[in-house]
Amino acid sequence: MNENEIAKIVVDLCYKIHKQYGPGLFESVYENIFCYELSKLGISYAKQQPIHLVHENVNMGVGFRADVIIENKVITELKSIALLAPTHFKQILTPLRLCKLKLGMHVNFNVALIKDDIQRMVNNL
Repeated sequence: MNENEIAKIVVDLCYKIHKQYGPGLFESVYENIFCYELSKLGISYAKQQPIHLVHENVNMGVGFRADVIIENKVITELKSIALLAPTHFKQILTPLRLCKLKLGMHVNFNVALIKDDIQRMVNNL
């Protein structure tokens, strides 16, 4: 499965979840439902995956926790907030570089229409 196929699944699942529950739940609830739906599809993922930062060949420890990494190819950050700030987009670009992955998806469930707050972020393309 390539990154674009995974991205389509992410969008479809987020639409399905948002259609059923709408905005207003905790981020952790959306994350749990999202991962449950990935499991039903037989798609591998890592939830709350720690990403270590190595500086000058020294491991500095955990620099970030990715909400969900799907098939070791796509980082998905799930939010449930009123408004995304520009720094939220940096929260996905930095881990993409650290993990040497190409695609990240940023989803905010706290909107009237889910399509308004699903963003694709690419690394070095």
